[in-house]
Amino acid sequence: MTEIVGVRFKRAAQIYYFDPSDMRLEIGDNVVVETARGLAMGRIVVAPKEVTPDKVSEPLKPVLRQAQPDDLEQVAEIKEKESNALTKCEEIVVKLQLPMTPLAAEFNLDGSHLTIYFKSEKRVDFRTLLRELSGSLRTRVELRQVGARDAAKLVGGMGRCGCGLCCANHLCKFEPISMRMAREQNLPLNPANISGVCGRLLCCLAYENEQYREMKRRLPAPGKSITTNVGKAKVIGGNPLKGTVIVQLESEATLELPLSEIEPHSNNKPQ
Repeated sequence: MTEIVGVRFKRAAQIYYFDPSDMRLEIGDNVVVETARGLAMGRIVVAPKEVTPDKVSEPLKPVLRQAQPDDLEQVAEIKEKESNALTKCEEIVVKLQLPMTPLAAEFNLDGSHLTIYFKSEKRVDFRTLLRELSGSLRTRVELRQVGARDAAKLVGGMGRCGCGLCCANHLCKFEPISMRMAREQNLPLNPANISGVCGRLLCCLAYENEQYREMKRRLPAPGKSITTNVGKAKVIGGNPLKGTVIVQLESEATLELPLSEIEPHSNNKPQ
């Protein structure tokens, strides 16, 4: 068995696993670890536990230490440096007239590596930007282009529901979203009405999609002839949330009936 501990470096970010190095670590502890970009401070989100070796995809790097007061002070100083670095990057981008928008800056713990995230509609030749930025900040700089959803996750903001963006608050990864999900939930198919601030389909379309599908399976399909307690009728719609079926009687009158008032043998064709 291999002992692991889960560390998250940013809110709603991916969890990475490390060797706890026989330390007594608990959820919420801040720790310092070695990453591909140098030292970083993260928070324990998965307490130490043992797993079989096949669950570990690569050799685990060890947790170096629990974060000390000096580390916490360093993080506070880095936040200010990140803000200054982003401002400097924006100035150089404007000067060079590059078709890109810097979004966020991220230093490692000792300030020896800086990552600038940006968005752009096209490929950008940022070699001159990289040289000027590295020379000005006197550190190693990496520029990383991100897509629309990752850009929204980095910047944050409010969704059309009035709450903070799901991607910035709790979504650790993006799931595939399709227009079919909107159809399943009887939502308007106008992209402007079902898109988030990123311009992509709302992530929350996936939250209740399976529940809607399950509820709609219980309803007879539109166009189906059924028998109700008020006579024969044709299905013209339904409300899966209410569990009702909208029917048109032979008299052409329209009724909304509970599913319980439809004879069982009439409702045998899943949607």
